[in-house]
Amino acid sequence: MKKDQGVKEEDSRDFNESYGVSHITRSHMLQIPQQHDDARFEVPQFNPNSIINIPTAQGYDKNGNITELDVWDSWPLQNADGTVAEYKGYHLLFTLAENPKDKKEEAFIYLFYKKADKNSLNSWKNAGRVFDDADKFKENDPILKYQTQEWSGSATLTSAGELRLFYTDFSGTLEDGGTGYGKQTLTTAQVNVSEPSAGTIQVDGVEDHKSIYDGGEGKIYQNVQGFINAGAYNSGDNHTLRDPHYIEDKGHKYLVFEANTGTEYGYQGEEQLFNQAYYGMKKDEFQAEKKKLLQSDKKRTAKMANGAIGIIEINSDYTLKREMKPLITSNTITDEIERANVFRKNGKWYLFTSSRGIKMTIDGIDKNDIYMLGYVSSSLTGKYKPLNNTGIVLHHDLAKNDVTFNYAHFVIPQKSGNTFVVTHYMTNKGLFKYRHSTFGPSFLLNIKGSKTSIVKDGILAQGQLTVE
Repeated sequence: MKKDQGVKEEDSRDFNESYGVSHITRSHMLQIPQQHDDARFEVPQFNPNSIINIPTAQGYDKNGNITELDVWDSWPLQNADGTVAEYKGYHLLFTLAENPKDKKEEAFIYLFYKKADKNSLNSWKNAGRVFDDADKFKENDPILKYQTQEWSGSATLTSAGELRLFYTDFSGTLEDGGTGYGKQTLTTAQVNVSEPSAGTIQVDGVEDHKSIYDGGEGKIYQNVQGFINAGAYNSGDNHTLRDPHYIEDKGHKYLVFEANTGTEYGYQGEEQLFNQAYYGMKKDEFQAEKKKLLQSDKKRTAKMANGAIGIIEINSDYTLKREMKPLITSNTITDEIERANVFRKNGKWYLFTSSRGIKMTIDGIDKNDIYMLGYVSSSLTGKYKPLNNTGIVLHHDLAKNDVTFNYAHFVIPQKSGNTFVVTHYMTNKGLFKYRHSTFGPSFLLNIKGSKTSIVKDGILAQGQLTVE
């Protein structure tokens, strides 16, 4: 009798609240395992013997000695419409890199470049780090001075011909000079480059280096204080406010980014497990799935899972103009929907995000599953609906120690047609003596309306950005 009363009491907490935003629902995610073997969505198989380290991926260790680098998340200099920008005959690519021999976890942004008409991996040259160690102190920014790592973002070629970089300022441990709780802040800088000799690009420093947004009061997006108040890492929570992606629409400038929902937009906690809107199911199905989730070992993760793709509008001087409600959320499913990527094509807005099965709470999805999910809308702010009925666009389940393991997929629109280039990094860091994380072979993706498919035999060179 007590057991029945317990179920009845839990059911009395049921509610149905969308908060006026789109959701990645449990209904759609539970259907995805049935699409795992569909060739339209499976990442192409790559020949491990053909994968090589980037020849020019070199930097300096703390003693000034040349060392090879691991290179992972990357993003090209883009035009406002998302196509690859050409800067004085070059394509420019920003990427995260670190010295694999350094035992301390680090991530710095490097600039690679090549002639725009070249596509081979060997054509990429390395201009070195974008920021000097002292750059975080020069502007007297109250947040930047605690930076310990540089994380992913985006870059745009402005109408004035300037390179504007957006990235994530990460503040790590106290002993490294950080704040101690993984604070993440959307940050920007103008990157100055020159061509000192034919075929050579160099970084000439940065200016207007400043913080833009760190979650504000925590009402729309979780800020780091909300993460701390929830118990920080000991609670099973995972704070994200990163990967700023720049876009323009109707003369306005925006940053779209990975985040977690704030206190007024469906915050984390056990209460969210009773919100029918997150399930996307009819009442009876909702009750059955909810009961199953409440009794599963995934309950703890699910109650803290409140991932979001957020958006802010910024001013012409790249300062915060206004917070806006999330474009889409993943409450009860995962805390991490990474590498936000949004662009307009053929009159529709497409939103893509990378995610890992190990972070999810969905039956049939396990720790090896890797995804890029996608959504489509008639307007920038939604409502967003899942591509391919569920949201699946890319999937693989390669082991972490597979040389061809790939992640951080990034869809690049081309100037014409319905074919898109997908970039990614390949090979996990620190697992091989002579292999490093590197640019993976790009491949082609077709997008038509709300349907996508991988192009058969559409594998390109490692790090290729365009097919035009």
